[in-house]
Amino acid sequence: MELLDGIIRIDSFLAVTIGIIVLFVGKLLNGKIGFLREFSIPEPVTGGLLFSVLFGLLYFASGHAIEFELRARDILLVYFFTTIGINASARDLLAGGRPLLILLTITIAFMFAQNLTGIGVASLFDLPAAVGVVGGSMSLIGGHGTTIAWAPSIAENFGISNAMEIGIASATFGLILASIMGGPIAKFLITRHKLKPVPHVVEEVQDVGLTEKQRKEGVDHMDFLGAVLAIHICIIIGYALNEAIAEAGLMLPLFVTCLFAGILITNLVPKNFSKWSGVTWPTRTPAVALIADISLGAFLAMSLMSMQLWTLIDLAGPIFTILAAQFVLAVTVTIFVLFPLMGKNYDAAVVSAGFGGVTLGSTPTAMANMAAVTQRFGPSHRAFIIVPLVSAFFIDLTNAMVIPFFLRTF
Repeated sequence: MELLDGIIRIDSFLAVTIGIIVLFVGKLLNGKIGFLREFSIPEPVTGGLLFSVLFGLLYFASGHAIEFELRARDILLVYFFTTIGINASARDLLAGGRPLLILLTITIAFMFAQNLTGIGVASLFDLPAAVGVVGGSMSLIGGHGTTIAWAPSIAENFGISNAMEIGIASATFGLILASIMGGPIAKFLITRHKLKPVPHVVEEVQDVGLTEKQRKEGVDHMDFLGAVLAIHICIIIGYALNEAIAEAGLMLPLFVTCLFAGILITNLVPKNFSKWSGVTWPTRTPAVALIADISLGAFLAMSLMSMQLWTLIDLAGPIFTILAAQFVLAVTVTIFVLFPLMGKNYDAAVVSAGFGGVTLGSTPTAMANMAAVTQRFGPSHRAFIIVPLVSAFFIDLTNAMVIPFFLRTF
C-alpha cells in the first residue's frame, strides 16, 4: 500500500484480503437484516456497496482516493466461468437449445430498445443522440470494458468530451441496479406462480455454493484439490484456445474460452474414466460448487468495493434519469416478455433473475443474482448454462454491430 498524490494504492494481496472481509460483512448483514435475505440480495453486493460508500465518505473527509490493484480479481473471474463449463452436461446443452435462442432473441431486441430509450431521454435534456447510446447498450449491456473501448471514438467523432465519464458512471450505477433487482424479481415470480425446481434436481449439487446438508458433510481436501487441478487443466486449454482465436483476428475475453474449454472437456471425458484412471472428473461436485461460490463472491465484492462513487456526482441528473428509464424497461421486459416466453417455470424465474445482470450490469452480476436465488429455492442447471452462453459470448459480438448502427443512424 502506498500514498501518492492523494491516492492510496492498494496492491493485489491486500485487495483480496479486503475483498474477503467485504464478503464476511455482507454475510453478517444479510443474516441480521431480514429483507436482504428475503429478496435474495447477494452477500458480496451487500458488503461491496457498503464499503464503496465508506470509501466515498473517506474521500470526502480526507481528500484521499483509494485505488485497488485488481489483477487477482480478474483471475477469480476466469476460475468462476471455468467451473460453469465443468458443470455443463451435453444433456443440458441440448435441452437449452430452444430457451437459449429465445433468451438470445429477447436480449438482442432489448439492446435496440435500450438504445432507443437512452436516445429518447437524452433528447429531453437537449443532449446529442450519441449520449443516449453511451447510456444504452454501450455501458449497460456492454459494461465498463465496452465503454472504455468505445468512449474515445465517440468523444472524438461526436464532440462529447466527457463520453468516458458518462459511460463509466452509467456502467457503475447500472451494476448497482442489476445487483439489487434480480433477487426481488425472482422471488415475485416464484411466489406468484408457486414455482419449484424440477423434482429430480432438488437434491443435486448447486452450480454455485453448497446446500445446508453439504455444508454439514464437508468437502474432502483431495476432492477440493482435484477440482482445482481440473480447473487449471481447463484454463490451460482455454488460454491456448484464446491465443489461437486471437491469431485468427477475433478477440474474446479469456474467461469465455475457459468456459468453452470446461464444456468441451467435461463432455469428452468417457463415462468409465474414473474406473480405469482412479480419478473422478469433478462435474457438479460439492468441491466445484464451493470454488465457484468463493471465486464469484470475491470477484463481485472486489468489483463493487472498488467503485469510486465520488467521480459520478457531477453527471447525476441526466444519468439517473436515463438509468431510471432503463430500469423500468428491464423490469417490464423481464416480467411481461422474458418470463412468459421462457415457459413460466422455475428455470424461467431463475433466468429472469440473471436477465437484470445481463441488461444493466454484467455477466458476473447475473450469475451472482441466480446463485443467490438458487441457494434459497433450489438448483437450476439450465439457467447456469444458457445465461453465460448468451451474455459472455453472443451479446458482445452483437453489441459491436449495434453500437455503430445507432451512432450512424441517429
